Amino acid sequence: MSHRPTIHGTRHAISAGHYLAAAAGFSILEAGGNAVDAGCAAGVALAVLQPDLVNVAGVAPILIRLASGEVESIAGLGTWPRSLPADLFMREHGGKIPDGVLRTVVPAAPDAWITALRRHGTMRFADIAASAIRFAAEGFSVYPLLAASITSHADEYRRYPLNAAIFLRNGAPPAVGEKFVQADLARTLQYMADQDRTAPDRMAGLQAAHDAFYRGDIAREMIAFQRHEGGYLTMDDLAAYHSPIEPAVRRFWRGHEVIVCGPWCQGPALLEALALVEHLGLDGLAHNSPEYLHRVVECINLALADREYFFGDPAFVHVPIDHLLAPSTIARRAAAVRDDRAFGRMPPPLDGADRSHAASPSELPKVEADTSYCCVVDRWGNAFSATPSDGCGNVPIVPGLGIAPSGRGSQSRPDPTHPAGVAPGKRPRLTPNPAIVVTRSGGVMPFGTPGGDVQTQAMLQVLLNVLHFGMDLQNAIEAPRVASYSFPSSFAPFEYFPGRLAVEGRIEPRARDALAARGHEIKEWPDWTWLAGSVEAILTDPATGLIAAGADPRRPAYAIAI
Repeated sequence: MSHRPTIHGTRHAISAGHYLAAAAGFSILEAGGNAVDAGCAAGVALAVLQPDLVNVAGVAPILIRLASGEVESIAGLGTWPRSLPADLFMREHGGKIPDGVLRTVVPAAPDAWITALRRHGTMRFADIAASAIRFAAEGFSVYPLLAASITSHADEYRRYPLNAAIFLRNGAPPAVGEKFVQADLARTLQYMADQDRTAPDRMAGLQAAHDAFYRGDIAREMIAFQRHEGGYLTMDDLAAYHSPIEPAVRRFWRGHEVIVCGPWCQGPALLEALALVEHLGLDGLAHNSPEYLHRVVECINLALADREYFFGDPAFVHVPIDHLLAPSTIARRAAAVRDDRAFGRMPPPLDGADRSHAASPSELPKVEADTSYCCVVDRWGNAFSATPSDGCGNVPIVPGLGIAPSGRGSQSRPDPTHPAGVAPGKRPRLTPNPAIVVTRSGGVMPFGTPGGDVQTQAMLQVLLNVLHFGMDLQNAIEAPRVASYSFPSSFAPFEYFPGRLAVEGRIEPRARDALAARGHEIKEWPDWTWLAGSVEAILTDPATGLIAAGADPRRPAYAIAI
């Protein structure tokens, strides 16, 4: 039995990483807006409500499936500054990407939201930002995850005066139940909304809000601060930025079409893991039995190994997605899986090349505080899926603005020769990866999660819970999960823990023991942990006309449907 019911409606539904963000998007739906309007409202609100995880000036990858069947991927991920020397981190920083402005890439989220609204929305920027502005100006209650996250990153916030002033008022992290106000952020968003309102029509207003951020006063303040701190971001970088409309990657699985963003993020790894699982087979394996978990984990390890070997910005590197997902490649990759023994390390590439990595000494990877998620399905059948991200722990907030230009450079490798290596104008390889499933019955299921390298793993487990085991959404989301760390982390300093498998405490001891006997190095998690992700999902059923929605209680996520 789930802790919450699966929510059902007949008209529209939203699920988001914070309950007030869900309410913000739902109010847009009730006012006549569509899924894109509501999703953008929820996404901007998440940057206010989860400021340790999401940043107004961060990233926002978006997937949209219109009722017509048209699919669009908006790559809300910024590039490295054009003036950044490619060898900077190898030459001057010992092969590391330091915290601070040097890891700044072009802020993408405002452009991504506005691009979605321009192409498929019906409302003005001021309309979709109204709730976020109110939450920033009037404040909201500090919830347990926010308090715990700020406490665990307190030393990072203390390095930067503005970060400390916002997150450590009176020198200490906020207490649960305290009101959290972000006055500078409210003014920044209000300025963009005001520029929109002075324009003669909706399209001109969207352009005015965009110009305020990328060419106007907000841009000038960001660049002046970057220059003062020794960063490379310029006005030209901001003015030239537009989130590209990238091809989505789509594959069928048991008659369902699974749609993800391209290999500029880790999205296609979900498709590879799913294909590997299908090739090896799941029939007869009990849910979360050791046999089932071992097989799923080894498929995840193979897919995330190939992510490490191949994924990067397709504008700079060739990523052989068709080859990686070809049945012949899947068969060859799957042949390495043994039912009686774990890999115990990152599987080598199919070409057999030695690409070994040194194991990390710490207990588990350093957890970057980043990312949330929101999804919407409207009364017309449009579906929206987005994974906004970027906290402010390792980059300084700009005085007077309440935002920090995206520090997502932490997901590039310092070595320019790596597929995800640093280069001027190149994008880092992003972990946030929204997804949408079109079911064989004609339904639609947008879903996703925060969690860094756990994202693909949590998404795969929930997807199998729904489509293989037939669970309802909420039970599928709440079921206990596992997560492998047997590959280099996507975040600097790219820690690697060969064979490490984290397991929520609700997994039976017998299963944990059997996994350990196969060679998995078990790391015990609590019964419920936010580290296992926070999957939100919506699923429509054409046969009944009902829309189901679920949200993960591991974080303050909530779903609303009517």
